[in-house]
Amino acid sequence: MNAFASRRLPFRPALLLTLALAAGCGAAQAETTNFSFGVIAHVFRSGADETPLRDAISETDADNLAFVVANGIKASSEPCTDKLYSQRKALLNSAKNGLIVSLSASDWVACKTSADRSASIERLSRIRDLFFSDEFSFGDSKIPLIRQSTSPKFRSYVENARWEIGNVIFATINLPATNNHYLPEGGRNSEFEDRQIANREWLQRIFLNASQKKSDAVVLFCDGDPLATQRHRAFDFNIKRDGFSEIRQKISSHAAHFEGKVLVIHGPHGSSSPPPANIIWQRNLGDLEIPRGWLKITVNPANPKLFELGKPADSQTLSRR
Repeated sequence: MNAFASRRLPFRPALLLTLALAAGCGAAQAETTNFSFGVIAHVFRSGADETPLRDAISETDADNLAFVVANGIKASSEPCTDKLYSQRKALLNSAKNGLIVSLSASDWVACKTSADRSASIERLSRIRDLFFSDEFSFGDSKIPLIRQSTSPKFRSYVENARWEIGNVIFATINLPATNNHYLPEGGRNSEFEDRQIANREWLQRIFLNASQKKSDAVVLFCDGDPLATQRHRAFDFNIKRDGFSEIRQKISSHAAHFEGKVLVIHGPHGSSSPPPANIIWQRNLGDLEIPRGWLKITVNPANPKLFELGKPADSQTLSRR
């Protein structure tokens, strides 16, 4: 009996397809039925208030979802302490649905030491130890995950994970919203450069796997929007390097050579009045910004666009509170 089968899981209808796939049921892949999943946007605004995240988890628990992905675990204004990280881990584990974390910039990028020096790399390492220590999601309904860390060369990148439901491959990729953590100061971008290499390899593995399986779609979850290009005024000579430029080219290239859909789902840009959720398609490549709150997305093979978004009320409930 494998590790997944040996765990006692609650009976949830949306789990049946997941369990079949975890057991290696090829027939389930060939005959994908409708299923829905939830995405919790970066719901933190300021202070140490985890109520929006707690409410979003409660609301997604009440729905019959295959899994939930949460963008971020804390606000940038909250402390980067082990105590707070542990509190958020316990909250995530309280979910009934399988819950996967997609890291946000506020989780680690702005962290400081007591001497006001950057602690971003040390805190990222600590988050990796605390939140991504095994091959399963958070929550009662454990989703089996394949982490990039299974490759010895990239064993640090445990936050990059993929899983499969029906004939769709889902994956998280660490792309923080703050210009992909590219720092303009010279000689300070070793984390950025190393993660660029890891993310390149991770995308290659994802799309190779999807092509071999003839998957209907690849869905990527991240914090920043890698498909958005920087806009500059003419004769602006103080242009920062676009930290997403290379990864945007890689995603676009993979999508161009992939027969299915590619959907990139990312956090809000920080606007106080984000636009309603809408997938912007360019050929087979889609861009979806999740409004504050959470959004239900249904995979419907009968729909030519494959993905159907929940009603606006689904994603606006928390923003009205």
